[in-house]
Formats: sequence, C-alpha cells, structure tokens
Amino acid sequence: MSDNVHYLSSEKLQSLTEELKDLKKVKRRETAAKIETAKALGDLSENAEYHEAKNEMAFIEGRVQEIESILKNYSIIETGSSSTVRVGSTIEVEVQGKSRTYKIVGSNEADPAQGFISNESPIGKAFLGHNRGDSVEVTSPNGTQTYKIISVS
Repeated sequence: MSDNVHYLSSEKLQSLTEELKDLKKVKRRETAAKIETAKALGDLSENAEYHEAKNEMAFIEGRVQEIESILKNYSIIETGSSSTVRVGSTIEVEVQGKSRTYKIVGSNEADPAQGFISNESPIGKAFLGHNRGDSVEVTSPNGTQTYKIISVS
C-alpha cells in the first residue's frame, strides 16, 4: 500500500475499526469453517464450495491488510470554521452559471455522485488552499473549467 496519509472522518475511522474487528473475529472463523466443511466433501480439484470459500478467505485477508495499512497512517479530518479550503471543508462553487456544493474528503470517503470529492482528485487538489471569492481553474479529462468559490465552511 501507499505511504500517504489517509484522511478520515471520525465516523469513517470508527467504521473501519469495526469492520476490521468483524473481519478478524467473525468472518475469518466463518470462512475457515466453510473451507473445512468443503474439504470433507472429497476431491478438491472439482469442489466448487472449496474454491469459493478459498476465494472468500483471500478477499477477507486482502481487506484486512488494506484496513490495517490505512489505520497505520491516518489523520482525522478536523472540523471547524476556516476561510481556506482544506480537507473537511464544504464549499459552494459556481461553474458555468450553476451552483454546486462539494465536501473535500480523504480518498477513502470519496463519493463524487454525493458531492464528496477526494483531496487527491484533480478538482479536490485544485481547491485546496484557496479562499472564498477565488477563481480556480481545474483541468480534467473533460478539459479546463473555471470555478468561483462562493463559500467555504
């Protein structure tokens, strides 16, 4: 995994911690039991249940490693007022005569369809460090657009 800092809200931190606990204490055991049950059925080369359980275990182990990597190097997103756009800011912008609202979040919480944009995305990076009233040019695969920051909270 990457050595970058993972920006998390306190809610996301709690969610990841609970998911990790569930994967380690519940899902691993359940899947190990499935593997043992499938082994008892005989020939493993044509045993679909065995292969499915092994794939499930591989997915669980991969997710455990991913979460542990995130939890080794994270920073909680601080809330509070600031006139400068930073991770955790909610901004209202105007682009092509339309108003849009975005929340700048860490990459683990990004959901562009809901207005949650990653601080690592081209648009998120462009807004960081700017203030209310600034015009920001954002270059994306669709071309360059100018956004005017209406408010920062």
